[in-house]
Amino acid sequence: MRLKITHRTEYRYDVPVQYGLQRLRLTPLSGPTQAIVSWALAIDGAREELRFVDQFGNDTRLVSVEGDPHVVAVEAGGIVETFDTAGVTGPHQGFAPLWLFQRQTDLTAPGEEILHLAEIIAAASELDRLHDLMDAVAARMHYVPGATDSATTAEQALKLGDGVCQDYSQIFVAAARCLGFPARYVSGYLLVDGTVNQVASHAWAEAHVSALGWVAFDAANKISPDERYVRLAVGRDYREATPVSGIRLGQASEALAVQITVEQ
Repeated sequence: MRLKITHRTEYRYDVPVQYGLQRLRLTPLSGPTQAIVSWALAIDGAREELRFVDQFGNDTRLVSVEGDPHVVAVEAGGIVETFDTAGVTGPHQGFAPLWLFQRQTDLTAPGEEILHLAEIIAAASELDRLHDLMDAVAARMHYVPGATDSATTAEQALKLGDGVCQDYSQIFVAAARCLGFPARYVSGYLLVDGTVNQVASHAWAEAHVSALGWVAFDAANKISPDERYVRLAVGRDYREATPVSGIRLGQASEALAVQITVEQ
């Protein structure tokens, strides 16, 4: 399947910005599940300071904002050919060792709720345990936009029972690690039937299975990702894989607008 994607992020400031630094993970890479046909990243009102591949293998850009103008726009987009691999993304690669993905982070640290969720998973095979875990997360959670935010931990979201794909993914990652699996968070895009315009990117999780390598699970939709998914970045949690993040100094007030389109 060929997907056409545009992702525009626009910041508006009421006064000049003293200084700001944005980290962009907005360039997908070719791999077992996708081939990049064309892709471009345009930055208006900011300056690219550094381009590198991070420890997880993500294409990463650092851009700075200082003074005028009062509008900064970042637009990424292109065409990606995708393949249905039944969720299998293959052997582990990259600078980060596999054992690092068994380490919990502040956002995935398990509490009573996560530990109990992991304890009820009793299937025999590794793959069956992970599919049962995906179903268990989906059964416990209700998709409620606005119920959580970027600082909400997996434990907090599971206790609340409400959240979005970020929360489903971090809960899965946290519980999978409790079951002994290396697990990671994936950010990207999803072609939604009947919907072209979207207000946010998507997220899911991957766990490492001995005989298969990394296998993806989208607990929010109760499926292993297929050709409707495009991978952007991976990390141990949301913070390490989010497409756009940053810091800002000064008193400027910020208004953020995000426009995403995904179409076949």
